[in-house]
Amino acid sequence: MEDFQRRIAAYWAVSPFFRIPRIMTSTTRSASRPKARKGAPSSFTRVRRLADRGVYEREVIDSILDAGMLCHVAHVVDGRPIATPTFHWRVGDRVYWHGSVASRMLKANAAGGEVCLTVTLMDGWVLARSAFNHTANYRSVLCFGRPEVVEDPAEKGRLLQAFTDHWFPGRWPTLRPMTRKELGATLVLSLPLTEASAKVRTGGADDPARDVAFPAWAGVVPIRTSLGVPLPEPGLKPGLARPKVRPPGGPVPRAARQPGKRR
Repeated sequence: MEDFQRRIAAYWAVSPFFRIPRIMTSTTRSASRPKARKGAPSSFTRVRRLADRGVYEREVIDSILDAGMLCHVAHVVDGRPIATPTFHWRVGDRVYWHGSVASRMLKANAAGGEVCLTVTLMDGWVLARSAFNHTANYRSVLCFGRPEVVEDPAEKGRLLQAFTDHWFPGRWPTLRPMTRKELGATLVLSLPLTEASAKVRTGGADDPARDVAFPAWAGVVPIRTSLGVPLPEPGLKPGLARPKVRPPGGPVPRAARQPGKRR
């Protein structure tokens, strides 16, 4: 690490591309970045760091939640912060997650404390001509609020079917029906999407003009999540069709793009 730092210092000392860093004022900052989008549900939800990447359109928020396979639910348990990974799904204006009634996380969520549910999709590594300007293309969503327990057994069953059929279209009717005991052992929580915001980056490297001629490769390395060939369990009856599985990730929604502007 020390050798790397010495090499960086030597480069800046002799490089013909050396320039005194420009001090970012309110005037230069607004000229170099597009203005933050309007429409944040609240001051707390509004994206502050790199505010021009904040997106508040529900179309974008919904598409990221629907494309993500995994979320993290952050909450406080006995005075200590915990961020728990779990599966989620969206129906209309709410996002849901589920688990065992014995789960410490779900018990804490059901107690009525506030949570922050996050989903992040990585779309690519963005390689610049300097280590400082390396970044990533991504889509992320933060949802804030107090979870609510789904009490009605029939509604709980419909929501679990929606979760199953989201990733495995048409699979629920082919499965052995859930028993009353299984349904009772499953806790389903919901969070309204009234306090949610997205943050999105697309495009290439944001190299300053002094770095453009430096002989280092720059560009985007796309990241894609793909499905493998299903591996059957032993003992299956012959002739059973392979399940349909929705590919994760999904396309970047149009509303998240700004042609001519890097995000």
